[in-house]
Amino acid sequence: MPRFRLGAATDVFSPDVATAASEMRRLGLHGAELRTIEGRSVLEVRRDEITRALSALSDHGLELVAIASPLLKCSLDEWTTQSHHVNHVFDIANIAGARIVRAFSGLRVADPASAFERVVDILQELADRAGHRGLIIGIENDRACNVSTAQEMAGLLAAIDHSNLQVVWDPASAYISGEKPFPSGYQMLDARRIALVHAKDCTLEGHKPVWEPLGDGDIDWQGQIDALAEDGYSGFINLETYWTGVRECVRNLIRMAGSPAL
Repeated sequence: MPRFRLGAATDVFSPDVATAASEMRRLGLHGAELRTIEGRSVLEVRRDEITRALSALSDHGLELVAIASPLLKCSLDEWTTQSHHVNHVFDIANIAGARIVRAFSGLRVADPASAFERVVDILQELADRAGHRGLIIGIENDRACNVSTAQEMAGLLAAIDHSNLQVVWDPASAYISGEKPFPSGYQMLDARRIALVHAKDCTLEGHKPVWEPLGDGDIDWQGQIDALAEDGYSGFINLETYWTGVRECVRNLIRMAGSPAL
C-alpha cells in the first residue's frame, strides 16, 4: 500500500474532467487537481462548468486536492489586472472543498532579487486573504518565475512566516533551473511547510528538458519520496507529467510510494 495519498492534475489525462476522473480512479489514484477544463484555465471557466467538473470527480470517488490556478504567473506589472480573479478562484476552492490554491511568484525578471520585496508584499496579502477564507496559498517553484529553486523558495519562506503560505514543491522545475533538487535542494526547505508535491521527471539537453517516465530521469524520485516519508509529510503527491506515457508514470509513482528503497 502506498505511504502517501496519490493524485494528478486532471488535464494530464484528458481535457475532459469526467474522462480523466474515470481513468485516474481506474489506475488507483485518489486525488485530483483542477488546472484546466476543456483546455481553459480555471480563471476562465463558468461556475456551471466547475459544478459539472466537481460532480465528475465525486462520481469517481476523487478528492479535489487543489485548484491549480495560474495566479501570479504573469509579470508583476500585470498583477493589478490579474488580481481581480482572486475572489473567483477562492470561491471555486470554497465551493469545491479544496484547501490549496496554487500561485506563483511573477514571471522571472533578469534580476529576481530586484523583484523580491514586491513578490513578498503580494504573497503576504494573498496569504492574509486566503486565511480569511480558510485556504492555503501554495507557491509553486517554476522555472519561468522569480522563485524557481528550493534556495529561492527558502528565502521567500523566511521572509513570509505565515501559516497560510505554503509550498507546492516541484523538484523537476528546480532541476531545470540549475539546482540539484534532491537531496541538496529539498534540504533547504522546511518540510512542515510543504502542502503539495508535483511529480514529473526529465533529463536535460543543454538547458532544455527532455521529459521521461517518472523515475527514469535525472531526479532521484525514490530518494525524495523516502525523505518525505521520514519527515512526516502527509499531503498528496500529484502527477504533473509532460511525458506522453502517463499510465507508466502512475505505475512508477505507485511503486515508489509503496515502500522505501532497499
